[in-house]
Amino acid sequence: MTPSRRTLISRAITTLALSALSALPALAQGSPKLKVGLMLPYTGTYAALGNAIENGFRLHITEQGGKLAGREIEFVKVDDESDPSKATDNVNKLIKRDNVDVLIGSVHSGVAMAMAKVAKDTGTMLIVPNAGADAVTGPMCASNIFRSSFSNWQPGYAMGEVVAKKGHKKVVTITWKYAAGDESIRGFKESFEKGGGKVVKELSVPFPNVEFQALLTEIAAAKPDAVYTFFAGGGAVKFVKDYAAAGLKKTVPLYGAGFLTDGTLDAQGADAADLLTTLHYADSLGTPRDNAFRLAYAKAYKLQPDVYAVQGYDAAQMLAVGLTAVKGDISKKAEFSAALEKARIDSPRGPFTLSKSHNPVQDIYLRQVGGKKNKLVSIASKALADPGRGCKL
Repeated sequence: MTPSRRTLISRAITTLALSALSALPALAQGSPKLKVGLMLPYTGTYAALGNAIENGFRLHITEQGGKLAGREIEFVKVDDESDPSKATDNVNKLIKRDNVDVLIGSVHSGVAMAMAKVAKDTGTMLIVPNAGADAVTGPMCASNIFRSSFSNWQPGYAMGEVVAKKGHKKVVTITWKYAAGDESIRGFKESFEKGGGKVVKELSVPFPNVEFQALLTEIAAAKPDAVYTFFAGGGAVKFVKDYAAAGLKKTVPLYGAGFLTDGTLDAQGADAADLLTTLHYADSLGTPRDNAFRLAYAKAYKLQPDVYAVQGYDAAQMLAVGLTAVKGDISKKAEFSAALEKARIDSPRGPFTLSKSHNPVQDIYLRQVGGKKNKLVSIASKALADPGRGCKL
């Protein structure tokens, strides 16, 4: 039977409609999931940090109803083991095998540097939720690379200002001989000497060596007005305890970047009492925003949040800002980046913006150990921007 004219017209309309639908972007047809590659340490020394970052990241997504800019999130997780030698292979697998849309990582600066290189080469969006390597937002900077945490320079520079204002003139520095320690010391020295002081001796031990006795003897012999240090984790615990045991705590004030006493106070006990450190977060900010975050985090995970949880939470906030601006289409990288460059992130740490090199411009707090908390004393440096030296953006 020959189809009627009406039937032919109806079929033609249906065909045109189906063609038009197939030509629509996938996002308009019911957004596919956004694949987020979490490349973090889940074993080893930094496992607790990796878990806190992921917890913070997931908390913000949960608060948004499980979606960002209308897109559900699918996680692909890789344990980077804090091993830079495996980092390039790990990140390439996430991009080429797992086809992730965005990378979140990492804690270890060596791993983050490898991630930044691959992200820069491939154009994959990367948000760094911890690693402070200055080069990530310095010579390695790119329009698709952002940081939600800090540069190693920032806490060091802020503490240099504090120590100079306290009237100390001669300071000895001590750290592990690796990028994070070197960069923290450089930041401290820059502002301390600008404030009229002098770093009279720079001491270091190979990472992750924790044999400090010989260097503590050198400090005692040098009789400085104060000591500035960068250690973290188990090294920070051992150094604080050894410093007190050597009798130096009573005679030479000890100052540090905040990692000296973050996540370490239980183990350091009374030896950490009253220590002053600088960081972009404190345990007692007391703002409505921070109070709400801390309550939500504690309810979700039965844990108290720390600076790492905040950095993970803000990495998700930054992803949400970019995605909202491009209506969920992360392929619009220029628009995504432009939105973040103009954004003001409402963080539990306090609002921050991003520098030209995509590092947070943020308040750095002076904190004092009291009980098992790093309590807020004051703002050491207001809206401190990393200089982003070497960035060509």
